[in-house]
Amino acid sequence: MSGPLSRRGLLGAALSATLAAAGGVALSGCSSSGQDRTRTVRFLGPETPETFRPVIRGFERAHPDLRVAYTPVPPSQLNDVLQLRLSAKDSAIDVYCVDQPRLPALTARGFLTDLNAIRERARVAVTREQYEISSWQGTLRSLPVWTSTQYLFYNADLLRKAGVPRPGSAPADRWTWEEILRAGRRVMDRSGADHALLLEQTDAYYGLQPLVESLHGGSGITGDDMLTPAVTSRGWIDAMTWYGKLFADGLSPRGVSSFQMASLFTGGRAPFFVGGPWNLGAFAALKDFSWGTAPQPYFAGGRAVTPTDSWSWGINPYSGRQRDAQRFMEYASLTTEGSLATVAASPLIPSNREAFDRYAADLEHKATRSTEGVAAIMRYELAETAVSRPRTIGYTQFETVMASAFSDIRNGSPAEDRLAKASDELIRTWERLR
Repeated sequence: MSGPLSRRGLLGAALSATLAAAGGVALSGCSSSGQDRTRTVRFLGPETPETFRPVIRGFERAHPDLRVAYTPVPPSQLNDVLQLRLSAKDSAIDVYCVDQPRLPALTARGFLTDLNAIRERARVAVTREQYEISSWQGTLRSLPVWTSTQYLFYNADLLRKAGVPRPGSAPADRWTWEEILRAGRRVMDRSGADHALLLEQTDAYYGLQPLVESLHGGSGITGDDMLTPAVTSRGWIDAMTWYGKLFADGLSPRGVSSFQMASLFTGGRAPFFVGGPWNLGAFAALKDFSWGTAPQPYFAGGRAVTPTDSWSWGINPYSGRQRDAQRFMEYASLTTEGSLATVAASPLIPSNREAFDRYAADLEHKATRSTEGVAAIMRYELAETAVSRPRTIGYTQFETVMASAFSDIRNGSPAEDRLAKASDELIRTWERLR
């Protein structure tokens, strides 16, 4: 049985091909052709044009004097593109997608406008944590569009073949990582599966932060200015030692990138897969694949922690169309109609309160055996176990340094030594930001 690549993997491949075909020219396939008395908002982000087509069409219907021209950039290239163009005071971007933990750094560099004029509307319209993550030092700097969580997905056929019970979908029935590996080993022994566990966010801080936080290791950053590394604590060492052992013991595969993990899972190569809600639609489309969902595991003796955060939208201070740009952002973030349109083509989680409630209710209404409990898990995790990535002007450097460390640990470097090296590198790197 074969399955699709993950949403992010398909996205990167699709965008790279699209940009290559376009010869690097900005795409405007989501917008209508120009007409008299219309103005165009230029929008840049990391998603395929199909993802944003519903919200762009909805906005253009509601605002016939405006059009939106969308330029996609592969996720791995977005931050470099933004740094290059905004540093050059490029006015050809009006609205752009903001990876939420990077908001402090973008603000410090003067790359985001002040949105305090609409902060009370935003505070009422979006969830509390999403309002806070879109603000910095008391000023609203972006409008949140999506939030996120992760699930434990399981292959029901492999579990049945090995005589392993399905994990429960209720948060109270959450399995530990220790239970997952015991069950995974049993499935490997009895069903012929190649691996026990697949982590979609391989070497990504977003996916690995919950391991460390579950063992009370903290975010990895501390200090009044949040520019002091804290990645050598016992919690960090124990979590990363466990992570490295996954691959050393063959319980997770080396040499496989994150975007290939979903297809390994749907191909029957492992019984358990930890990934985001964007996988729900792809898995449901597979007629011969029997699967289910459960809460993300935690370590025995630790606490349940799940990742969160996603994308906000911000306004380029060098844009000459800031008023029109703000109207587009308000539609996507502060109205129920616009917020739901942002998730119409991709199963992400809206930040808007009313849209979130309707989105969750729709998940419950359409639930199948495979997706039973998905909405309840999502609600619980976002309210009780979600931990945001650290807020610091040094997050970009932190994520880069730690991704390299995670990769080395996955490929055999001793966790304690490699974390100490990462700490030294962060100290040197952050000196330039003090």
